[in-house]
Amino acid sequence: MTELERFFRQLVANLAASDPARLQQPLPLEELHGSIIPYRFNRRSLGLESSEDYELVLLRLCAGEGGLVHTEPEEARAVFAEELRSPNPDLGVLHRFEGVRVSLRAAPLRRALEPEPDPHLPYAPPPPPQAAAGVADPALDLRLLDTGVEPGAHDGAEAEAVASEAPRCLHCGGALPADRPARFCPHCGQRQAPPECPRCHGEVETGWRHCVNCGTALGNG
Repeated sequence: MTELERFFRQLVANLAASDPARLQQPLPLEELHGSIIPYRFNRRSLGLESSEDYELVLLRLCAGEGGLVHTEPEEARAVFAEELRSPNPDLGVLHRFEGVRVSLRAAPLRRALEPEPDPHLPYAPPPPPQAAAGVADPALDLRLLDTGVEPGAHDGAEAEAVASEAPRCLHCGGALPADRPARFCPHCGQRQAPPECPRCHGEVETGWRHCVNCGTALGNG
């Protein structure tokens, strides 16, 4: 935000807090620096180091810079603008005209009345629109081109991953049918239920010689 924009926003804030109806009315120039936005009460919020800096920004505003206000009479505005073009503007020109009035333009006024964005909050871009059914996502195509990977190049790897997740026989490790329940292995014929101890019926594993719960010999090996 520039010094001029900050000045205008503070001017609007002061009027909105004290007399909102005046936002739509012409404002006498002497009241701007005298009571509406005086330097001594606003210098910290304006971020200006001196009264000369303050008057220079006020001169820029009244000269029509940035299109923030409309200044009347036009003769005064033209003199303000001409003075700004000199290497060392005479700030006293602000006090040489009587009856100068400044009106806040509608569009800048609306923007100034909106809450100022918090610079400490991270910017969150709007979510991308959902792709229509059957329409390829152009962003996805660009990513594929950037990586040099052709569409469908991962199909083989995905198929292998799906195959690795297929059910396996508890005894021989062979693949079991994935489309139907298998009570017995089509490879070794073993029942597809964890072996159990004949005495305590606790779950045991193939190859164990004794039950871990009751110590009964399992007859393996």
